[in-house]
Amino acid sequence: MRITRRQVGKLAAGAALLPSLASRTASAAPAEVKIALIAPFSGPWARQGQLMRMGGEMAIDDINAAGGIKSLGGAKLKLVVGDTGDSAESAKNATQRLLSENPDLVGGTGAWLSSFTLAVTEVTERAELPWTTVSFADSIVNRGFHYIFQTSATSDAMAGKTIPNAMSVARAAGRDPKTVGIVADNSASNVSFIKGLREKYLPDAHLTTTVDLTYTPPLADGTSLVQRVRAAKPDFLMLMSSNLPDDKLMLETLAEMGLGRGRMPIVSNGAHFATPELLKAAGAEALEGVMVTVGNWGSKGQEELIARFSKRFNEPWMTQDSISTYGDMHIFKTALEAAGVADRNKVAQAIRALDLTDGPALFYPGHRIKFDETGRRVGADMVIVQWQKGVPMTIYPKDLATTTPFWGKQG
Repeated sequence: MRITRRQVGKLAAGAALLPSLASRTASAAPAEVKIALIAPFSGPWARQGQLMRMGGEMAIDDINAAGGIKSLGGAKLKLVVGDTGDSAESAKNATQRLLSENPDLVGGTGAWLSSFTLAVTEVTERAELPWTTVSFADSIVNRGFHYIFQTSATSDAMAGKTIPNAMSVARAAGRDPKTVGIVADNSASNVSFIKGLREKYLPDAHLTTTVDLTYTPPLADGTSLVQRVRAAKPDFLMLMSSNLPDDKLMLETLAEMGLGRGRMPIVSNGAHFATPELLKAAGAEALEGVMVTVGNWGSKGQEELIARFSKRFNEPWMTQDSISTYGDMHIFKTALEAAGVADRNKVAQAIRALDLTDGPALFYPGHRIKFDETGRRVGADMVIVQWQKGVPMTIYPKDLATTTPFWGKQG
């Protein structure tokens, strides 16, 4: 085949373009991809934000050490953090500020307290930024939003599983509770949780409510609440606070009035009720036997991850906040690999298309990552932990359980 002089010139010109085309292709893949974490780092919920950050940082370090996002040429993930402060309004403002300062964000997670998450996701939805959350409130995914992905079971679903499991623990101990007391703050997740209890799950279990009290956090004094509980004499108490100072105050007041330390079985909700700080503040005796429903927890099958986490951060166990945020980073990693581009809409599409029972799915109870049209995780289960000898041990679900539960005061 003969090549003319003109053809040789065209080939040479084309070859000269190759380096510039290659550099354009290389530059199309970013050196880093930003993921947001918005959580309380100040105020009464600051400890939960710290735990979330630990999980997020560890996940990003693990992902980057393993080669980053391979479909983006090994781009590294970067965690960008915003502080919600102590109110929904400040959470919303922090989100607007973070998005303004980081227009290249491709996703995010947060903001722990459901009231904060409701405010934050008003902003992220308008920005079409895919957002994962462990917050429980049903209202988070009942607004017709398209960019919210709730990894935990909803409050209503958790309420539906809490009562049957608590009753089974009681009956295994030879008890048959007939009455229940409720003390709850008016945070969004607790309002949703208690609504399900009142309307369906307590009647279904043939439980009569002898006292039902609601307060606005933070709690200045628990005396009047506990006095009414003591007068009502329920067989067990649903204690639904949302921050550590209130947890400590209520436990101390219950003990002072002769109802604590296992004398009245207590069931609570939320990872704040199973932190090392509460153990330090209230003591193992005050917590013994308390059962806590959470959206996630470091449990059986995750020993290696928990050991690395404990060693790195000097933490005695891995809470819901740390393991869920760890898993969320892996959800974004998986979605970015599938999308092949650092584009928030493409990442959201990739998350909607996920149906996994391995990889990031192993970091959540139920072990499946698939979201329905509302953003709820399909098959999301919860975890129940029980304080035993100063450690919150998993007692439900059975495949994750690390101990046998008991009712009230052991022995």
